[in-house]
Amino acid sequence: MKCYIATDHAGIEYKDFVIALLQNRGIEVEDLGPFSKERVDYPDYAKKCALKVAQDKDSFGILICGTGIGMSLAANKVKGIRAALCHDAYTAAMAKAHNNANILCFGQRVVGLGVVESIIDNFLNTQFEGGRHETRVEKIMQIEEE
Repeated sequence: MKCYIATDHAGIEYKDFVIALLQNRGIEVEDLGPFSKERVDYPDYAKKCALKVAQDKDSFGILICGTGIGMSLAANKVKGIRAALCHDAYTAAMAKAHNNANILCFGQRVVGLGVVESIIDNFLNTQFEGGRHETRVEKIMQIEEE
């Protein structure tokens, strides 16, 4: 399993923690930046991550900004992406179980590191349920094509 991760300047302080967490769970991580705390525009990094995930169907992404809102909005503009903004373990599990999310978004200014760990663990350990949710996910993906 591979994870692509990107942040903006408001999420960069969590990036090393998240990378270490994922690597300790045996997940390969590709860091897409940024690599300093200088101000950057989150859409650039959301797009970079979303394009990688869209091309690598067996991967997932993690995007971190101040709130997670901007990253999730930008990433969802890329065809094939289902980026979910999660604030706790439950929303992370539901993002995967019901929406088959392929990018996890959260905000450094919104959740603490302990919550981040539970968000990531629930996202990783939850399987897409399919069934009635499959039809809904298909409908979401058709919106892009209209």
